[in-house]
Amino acid sequence: MSSQHIHPELHRSDRIGWLRAAVLGANDGILSVASIVVGVASASTDHKTILLSGVAGMTAGAMSMAAGEYVSVSSQADTEAADRRREEEELRTTPESELDELTQIYVQRGLDEPLAKQVAIQLTDKDALTTHLRDELGITEELAARPLQAAMASAASFAVGAALPLVIALSFPTKWTTVAVAVTTLAGLTVLGGLSASAGGAPPAKAATRVVFWGAVAMAVTSAIGWAFGVSVG
Repeated sequence: MSSQHIHPELHRSDRIGWLRAAVLGANDGILSVASIVVGVASASTDHKTILLSGVAGMTAGAMSMAAGEYVSVSSQADTEAADRRREEEELRTTPESELDELTQIYVQRGLDEPLAKQVAIQLTDKDALTTHLRDELGITEELAARPLQAAMASAASFAVGAALPLVIALSFPTKWTTVAVAVTTLAGLTVLGGLSASAGGAPPAKAATRVVFWGAVAMAVTSAIGWAFGVSVG
């Protein structure tokens, strides 16, 4: 008697919702607050002002990320809910038409019609709504929109990312703030870009290079603006 061994396969699609929000939040947190700190430090030598600007940026950014993510994902959730209600109504009023529709979906995927019909009947008998949501509309429980989860992930990851430049700014004297924050921020972006790419199954080097490049550009621009305002004020 042969025994069957079922091995779990590791897929990453169930991480898409929270991973996207968390990575976006952490990247924004590091880069936004680092750019604020670098810009203010280039214009002012007041350590308290630099730190206050960074804290204000972290607080405002975390709240903004949470609100934006919640609104965006809520719109997706509303659309999914509307599709669910429509599918429930169609299954209640026109079950034969829905069965034919499901059969044609499987035919288009490569099954011959008798087998497609058999599969459609069996899956409909088991759970018609879940089957139609998944195979007709592409809506699954794993990938369903979760607004609150996305908002919390964005806000928390933004705050965690923003803490890095703030801690560095607090640890170094004012004259070294710009250099110290810029260097540690680029290092943090490199690590974060590589880790997020690995978690998503993408090449780490390419993702890290991309985020570091744009991070350097952002800090260079804010530093130049801060320096220009500092000179004009002085």
